[in-house]
Amino acid sequence: MSRVARWPLAQGIALTLALGAASGAAARLPAPLPEMALPGAGDRILVVAPHPDDETLCCGGYLQRAVAAGAAVAVVWVTAGDSFEIDAIIAERTLRPKGRGLEKLGARRIAEARAAAELLGVPRDHQFVLGYPDRGLTALLAGDGTSVQRSTYTGASAVPYPEALSPGSIYTGNNLRRDLARVISTFAPTVVLVAAPQDLHADHRSSGALTRELLPQAAPQAKLYYWIVHAGLKWPWPHGLHRLHALRPPARAVQLPWQQLPLDEATQLRKLQALRQHRSQREVMGWFLNSFVRSNELYAPAP
Repeated sequence: MSRVARWPLAQGIALTLALGAASGAAARLPAPLPEMALPGAGDRILVVAPHPDDETLCCGGYLQRAVAAGAAVAVVWVTAGDSFEIDAIIAERTLRPKGRGLEKLGARRIAEARAAAELLGVPRDHQFVLGYPDRGLTALLAGDGTSVQRSTYTGASAVPYPEALSPGSIYTGNNLRRDLARVISTFAPTVVLVAAPQDLHADHRSSGALTRELLPQAAPQAKLYYWIVHAGLKWPWPHGLHRLHALRPPARAVQLPWQQLPLDEATQLRKLQALRQHRSQREVMGWFLNSFVRSNELYAPAP
């Protein structure tokens, strides 16, 4: 066979292989996730946020869509995020951020979270601060709920924030249960958004577990949905601001029945604006916060 004759044949073989590879790659792409049902005007949406900033990371788009639909929205922050020592070193300009330094960081983070929530449409009277110990929820909820805990970071053994729901409340599991149950029963949500059991952060798992414990009595009519923030070093991937990318379920929680909420450009930009209110966090991990401004958000209905 001449060289001229062999060239079209080689081209044909190469094209066939390329198309086959492309077809195989397409077959390996994950199927599109079902879309989450949007709330209606009669719904009442409650986000249980373990720390200030979680409300925007997980649910900044959903809160906006709920407000636009006429639903009532609320956020409860279980802790003030006052254990982040690296954050305090940078934000509070102190080399030994214990005690009062970390308490000041907690007050700052509460103020940042309120500003973010207002941008997302959450009115001030639907913003609830509990102020229990950051990185201490698991220990607090262990046992019979009567043991008094002292934060190893702030040194406090009672809620130190005057704007909290129960300022001065002793750090016990029973007091935390009482305060969160009060928020849930008073607001009477129809939809509650909490951290998934697969979230790597212990405070996230504990706040989600406590909410599941309380809902049958405090809001038996509410539908429970999971979100996830901490799912490994490479989730969301790639890190940084990639608004055209979609979030995909992380490997550690792929078994959950995830649904997606598509976000248009205006909703993404308002979510980004809300995240920028968390200035103390952005100084340390802005790349991580930006990773949640994507073309969708992920939620899984609880079984």
